[in-house]
Amino acid sequence: MSLPNPAELISQMATRLTAHLQHRNISEPRFIGIRTGGVWVAQALLEALGSDSPLGTLDVSFYRDDFSQNGLHPQVRPSALPFEIEGQHLVLIDDVLMSGRTIRAALNELFDYGRPASVTLVCLLDLDAGELPISPDVVGATLSLAPHQRVKLSGPTPLVLELQDLAL
Repeated sequence: MSLPNPAELISQMATRLTAHLQHRNISEPRFIGIRTGGVWVAQALLEALGSDSPLGTLDVSFYRDDFSQNGLHPQVRPSALPFEIEGQHLVLIDDVLMSGRTIRAALNELFDYGRPASVTLVCLLDLDAGELPISPDVVGATLSLAPHQRVKLSGPTPLVLELQDLAL
């Protein structure tokens, strides 16, 4: 299986996101990337959109429902939201949607800051393996992987997708 080119996906996502926001009459969305890959995708997406909007970052480590099983990730950093959440239209960006647990954790954290008017979910890849009923509004590509396969995003520049085989 060959993986799609991230730069091409970002370009397609920028076009889809613009259309999505116009359709919903959202003119000044607030962009938030989920650390780490989602921040990289968000930076690339903002560049593709030609936007100088501030970028918020979320580290959802403490909000994950598997925190007690996995423990503290050694690179946990604080979230940084340089704008209000209350009443704002948010664009939440992640690299890979797999189980939906990271997105659930991100939504829980965002609601601790306030109640947004709306949340548009953008993901570079949807692995179509959802455990939770969460799907992106804008997606670069949807892939089906074997149970022993994972996708790893490296970045920030250039963004590179790598298929990993855990069975080897």
